[in-house]
Amino acid sequence: MEGTTVFTPSLEGMKHVKSEGGEMLTKPFLDVCKLVLPVIEKFGAAMALVKSDIGGNISRLEAKYNSDPSKFELLYSMVQVEVESKTAKASSSCTNGLLWLTRAMDFLVELFRNLVEHHDWAMPQACTDSYAKTLKKWHGWLASSSFTLAMKLAPDRNKFMEVIGGSGDLNADMVKFCSTFSPLLEENHKFLASVGLDDLKAS
Repeated sequence: MEGTTVFTPSLEGMKHVKSEGGEMLTKPFLDVCKLVLPVIEKFGAAMALVKSDIGGNISRLEAKYNSDPSKFELLYSMVQVEVESKTAKASSSCTNGLLWLTRAMDFLVELFRNLVEHHDWAMPQACTDSYAKTLKKWHGWLASSSFTLAMKLAPDRNKFMEVIGGSGDLNADMVKFCSTFSPLLEENHKFLASVGLDDLKAS
C-alpha cells in the first residue's frame, strides 16, 4: 500500500475528469475542486476568503448541474446555454462561477509550484507571489487589499508541510498535482476565451 498525502484524492479524481471523447465532465471536475478544499482548510485564516469563494462557485455550478444532469453533463454546456441567452456576463452566472473557480485553482497550482521550487521561501512570500501571478490582475482594489492582508496570516511553512504530508511523498504529489491540473485549467481558459469571457474582472 502506497502512502497517501492530502493530494491523493484529487489526483485520483483527475483521472476521471474527461469523457472518452476528451470532453470535460461537469461532476468529476467539480468533485476534484471539492477535494482541494481540505488542502485549503489547512491554511487557516489566510485562505478563508479563497475557500468561501471556491465553495460558493462549486455550489452554484453544482446546482445548475443538478437541475438537469444529462443536459449539463459536459462542463461547458452550461456556459453555452448562458452565452445563447446572453446571461453569461451576469455576476451570478455559471460562466462567472466557472471563471472564478478556475482562477482560484490557478492560484493554488501556482502556490504549490512555488512551494516545490522555492524551498527557501516563507509561506507569505509563496502566497503573495502566486497571487500576483494569477488573481491580482482580475481583482479590484478592495479585494486585492483584503487578499494581501490575509496572506500575512499564512501559517509557518514547515508546520503546514507537516500537516498536509500524510504518509506519502508530498513533493512528488505536489508536482503531480500541478502538472496534471494545470492543463485542465488551461482548457477552461481556452474555452472561455473562445466565447469572449476569459477576461471579466471583479465587479
